[in-house]
Amino acid sequence: MTALLIAGSPSQRSRSAALLDAVGLRLARRGAPPEHLHIRDLNPQALLLADTGHRSVAHAVERVLDARVLVIATPVYKAAYSGVLKVFLDLLPQTALKGKTVLPLATGGSPHHMLALDYALRPVLQSLGAKHILPGIYATDAQVVVTPEGSHEVAGDVAGRIDDAVNLLVTETLRPALSAPAPATYFAPVPFSQVRCSV
Repeated sequence: MTALLIAGSPSQRSRSAALLDAVGLRLARRGAPPEHLHIRDLNPQALLLADTGHRSVAHAVERVLDARVLVIATPVYKAAYSGVLKVFLDLLPQTALKGKTVLPLATGGSPHHMLALDYALRPVLQSLGAKHILPGIYATDAQVVVTPEGSHEVAGDVAGRIDDAVNLLVTETLRPALSAPAPATYFAPVPFSQVRCSV
């Protein structure tokens, strides 16, 4: 797996999920279709009881470990990221994000909550060993419109920041991995008696 989009909202339709979809669509257009993980779909009892042996939780953790890039989206509640996301991150091994690039996304009711990305979520991502955490993208409720049918519209300035972040992910992290040359093949050893040289 290369890129994994993690939805940290307890709601099926949310503005943070709309931001995540906007990133996913752009990645797919650039030839790097991502996979999706909705934390709300995991077994709730297993999450709350930290049952890492439960099939749904174990599979979700494995998907995080396999990913090269993580895009994590959350609504902001009371100046912090969602409790659903917190419970899941607590279940990850201490070095689960080692060597990974992470793009954090968040939505909230007003611009006053944007620092939740830097002061609440970023320290947790760093403690899990993330190699590179891109500048977070925060949008207010007014900047992300979600229709009852499930479609969404992202304001121009936010869409521009998403474009920049996706471009960075593709050019510096995903494309080099996708186009990496095959491992070098080596010649069979040649006995010294067969070596010919000229002076």
